[in-house]
Amino acid sequence: MTKLFTFLVAGLVCLATARADDWPQWRGPTRDGVWRETGLIEKFAGPEVPIVWRAKVGAGYSGPTVAAGRVYLTDRIVEPTQQERVLCFDEATGKSVWTYVYDCAYRVGYPAGPRANVTVADGKAYALGTMGHLHCFDAADGKLLWKHDLDPEYKIAMPIWGIAGAPLVEGDVLIVQVGGEGSCLVGFDKNTGVERWRALKDTASYAAPIMIKQGGKRVVVCMTGESVAGLDPQTGAVYWQSPFPPSRMPIGISTPIYDAGRLFVTSFYDGSLLLDLAADAPTAKEVWRRKGRDEKHTDALHSIISTPLFLGGHIYGVDSYGELRCLDAKTGNRVWEDLSAVPTARWSTIHFVQNADKIWMFNERGELIIARLSPKGYEEISRAKLIAPTSEQLGQRGGVCWSHPAYANRRVFIRNDEELVCGNLAAE
Repeated sequence: MTKLFTFLVAGLVCLATARADDWPQWRGPTRDGVWRETGLIEKFAGPEVPIVWRAKVGAGYSGPTVAAGRVYLTDRIVEPTQQERVLCFDEATGKSVWTYVYDCAYRVGYPAGPRANVTVADGKAYALGTMGHLHCFDAADGKLLWKHDLDPEYKIAMPIWGIAGAPLVEGDVLIVQVGGEGSCLVGFDKNTGVERWRALKDTASYAAPIMIKQGGKRVVVCMTGESVAGLDPQTGAVYWQSPFPPSRMPIGISTPIYDAGRLFVTSFYDGSLLLDLAADAPTAKEVWRRKGRDEKHTDALHSIISTPLFLGGHIYGVDSYGELRCLDAKTGNRVWEDLSAVPTARWSTIHFVQNADKIWMFNERGELIIARLSPKGYEEISRAKLIAPTSEQLGQRGGVCWSHPAYANRRVFIRNDEELVCGNLAAE
């Protein structure tokens, strides 16, 4: 009896000390692609991730977000009319909690559905649609609090693939990459939707903004269609701006990544740029810029959808045709390349998330991989099927799954063009 009591107490202690987190926005709680939960499996027990529940959804590129027992997603339906939807599900069961539907005719390429993740903060959910419809909801019950139709309001120079960057909340400001006239970035009061500021004359890219600390200040960083810029999130004042002009067309989708004063951005046609951000003031200086002859003959890293990651003195990412690469962050020189993690095809992608010493990698074939990345190479620990690729996002090569997973409460949440699934990743 004493041994049983000791075992039960030890188990309760383990449960109490294991860390669990929500995933309330693009790329996690702090928008940096780091998953800080504990109590996870070390490797998969079989060829498929155990599925907790499935929910039927329409097509779309947006990934799920998870907050306060709810899962949020956007999708598109075309019958009887073209509409976008904002969906909310119960995290435990996958049952629908609320749905908001609005008419939305597309005039963009790749019309599978919305691109931007829903952002959840302080009890509100912010959804940004492909054609610039911005909605703020009460996250619990779906009550509409305010909205904007950004396209006519800001005269957007609509990117060929629509609006894609997930909104960012900083303090009481909601920051959105709009791409309007003299308003590439716009800050709104997060509670009322009233415009607080507008900034930059650049066209829009597809990249989501991030928040960093620099020189004792909070700085919002965004890759636009023409540059990389750091701004005051409260006023929109530009602290610094570094040109990153497109050679053919703006095609920046990867989120900028930041580590220890280094900021890295990458684009499919235009290669890579590394900036040194001063520690004592919000200023930026170019360290190196690398670009290959074209998207087939690349230098450093020409990413399209996949956001790379910093690990110490190296950068890891997926190049234009699916090559997993390691770069020396000081120079941009390639250290190694591996072709086993994702099919070698144009635009092939992997979404990276770091958890302790491991990297969780979700590839476009719907496989979840546990791996380690180092200058010595790619070490695959375990791989399992999570979801089937579907053809709405890309009809070639048997379909793809380009949406980013959410990792929350020791589960993984991912969608394709037909369903949203929840998989169990908790250790026994």
